[in-house]
Amino acid sequence: MPLIAALGGATIISFSAILFAAADVAPTTGAFFRAAYAVPVLWAIWFRTRSKDSRDPRARWLARAAGVMLGLDFITWHLSIDHIGAGLGTLLANSQVVLVPLLAWMIFGEKPSRVVAAAIPVLFAGVALVSGLGRSDSFGENPVLGTVFGLIAALMYSGYLLALRHSNQAQAPAAGSLFDATLGAAVTCLLAGPIVGGLDLVPAWPSHGWLLVLALGPQVLGWLAISYALPRLPAAETSTFILLQPVLTMVWGVLIFAERPSALQLLGAGLVLVGVGAVAVFSARRRPVEEPAGV
Repeated sequence: MPLIAALGGATIISFSAILFAAADVAPTTGAFFRAAYAVPVLWAIWFRTRSKDSRDPRARWLARAAGVMLGLDFITWHLSIDHIGAGLGTLLANSQVVLVPLLAWMIFGEKPSRVVAAAIPVLFAGVALVSGLGRSDSFGENPVLGTVFGLIAALMYSGYLLALRHSNQAQAPAAGSLFDATLGAAVTCLLAGPIVGGLDLVPAWPSHGWLLVLALGPQVLGWLAISYALPRLPAAETSTFILLQPVLTMVWGVLIFAERPSALQLLGAGLVLVGVGAVAVFSARRRPVEEPAGV
């Protein structure tokens, strides 16, 4: 059962960027409705299991604060997709696997392992190549800007994971933390809309339908499945599913939207996967993964 849940969850989450691109809305609109449509569903799931939620009010507010970074992650990730495509934008956002231990070192003084230290230059070399280095054959409307937004999204998601992990030290059911964080993300996207621009609270059909599927699919079903499965899987399988989501997204981008990254960008994507994969395998061997790794 955990294996099926992990495979299904990773596959569902891999369509996040595809569903946003299909909705054809502004990044802030997609980010807000992804969270807003998911909130009542997550609340209903949490309400049924609330007796098992042992978190105190401070922990719940910390989860909502983590949602602020999740909302900023949604917006910047969607901006990255607009500029560099669904596949490469999602790959860049998933570099958080390397950035989380780096931030933990900077913020909490947790010294990174040798594997993480070695993966960092590989990751950033790959990121530089994904940007296209200004070459005319690079895929994307503005690949350099898309790369910048992708890295910001990865940083925001890294901060979200660190804050969410500290908010759920009681190891309460995942639905409670995910509900609080998604609520925080929805409020953040609503407040950021007028600043970033483009927020449309009444998107036209079929955009509304794609956003609803994005919220109920990846944000609710996909994340709950991954949250359930990963702590119950062996280390080797855990690291595999961490990499599955961005790889599948790149495949969907090619098949559905005919995205064609240049050879240089594909080389960069390979380096990013090597860096992320090395850290994922090493981390999985040390301890179970507590949170989903995809966006």
